[in-house]
Amino acid sequence: MKAPPFRYHAPQTLDEALSLAATLPGPRLLAGGQSLMPMLNFRLLAPENLIDLNRVAGLSGIREEGDDIVFGAMTRQREIEFSPLVKARLPLLAEAMQWVGHRQTRNRGTLGGSLCHLDPSAEQPTVAMAMDARLAIVRPEGCRELPMRAFAIDLMTPALEDGEILAEVRFSPWAPGHGWAFLEFARRHGDYAIVAVAVLLELDASGHASRVSITLGGVASTPVRVPEAEALLLGSTVGADDIAAAAACCGRVEALGDPQVPAWYRQRLASTLAARSIPVALSRTAAQAATAPTSGAGKTS
Repeated sequence: MKAPPFRYHAPQTLDEALSLAATLPGPRLLAGGQSLMPMLNFRLLAPENLIDLNRVAGLSGIREEGDDIVFGAMTRQREIEFSPLVKARLPLLAEAMQWVGHRQTRNRGTLGGSLCHLDPSAEQPTVAMAMDARLAIVRPEGCRELPMRAFAIDLMTPALEDGEILAEVRFSPWAPGHGWAFLEFARRHGDYAIVAVAVLLELDASGHASRVSITLGGVASTPVRVPEAEALLLGSTVGADDIAAAAACCGRVEALGDPQVPAWYRQRLASTLAARSIPVALSRTAAQAATAPTSGAGKTS
């Protein structure tokens, strides 16, 4: 099928885009278009006006600002994937980008577009939830900032009001030496995840977990943190029993079900992937890396 008729607008500045979004009837914003265009072609959406943000200056790029890493909402996923800054300071995001679609879609897809589309199975909203990202939202009257927890209201429902545009996404990197892991299960490479798990872990000098983040994607209507599982690991040495208890907790999160994937299956995947990802994050912490055997050590002939 083909998209329904609409009026196309290509603003050059953010002020122009904001004016169009605030005054046109039935507007829809176009970022990378990797989700929006198929939805238009299947006629799942029928906007009266399409506002293309691709020519708006100043909406893309990656920069350091104080202790934060700031992304323009129109930053391409491919740029994030290959950014040395992201790899060094936000390794969880860098790892998750490897799971996003295919190279062709990452060439056009944007960070802001994925967050605003807010598919609960998408990797970028899951990482944004795991890292407590803050989103700068602009309107003609000014700007407001929302944490990801407040931005993700419900299934594909961001907290954007009429006439607002997501401008920037701000991440606060975890301390050097933290561990991270991102795992997901999908039917085919490049598909949206049936379930994804993002884990962040910091250890103190005594080897106890001093900070923990465990987030599930694809399980509920939005990505969800699992504070009960985080609490089980916090203050522990993250031993096998601790990991098993936290993974079991992830398997008890209330899950969505559909004709293809029942809720119990998502819960089982959540538990299994958590049990696999927490040890990966632990192995990447500085304290663990410092005590790990050198290559060849511990082998017997």
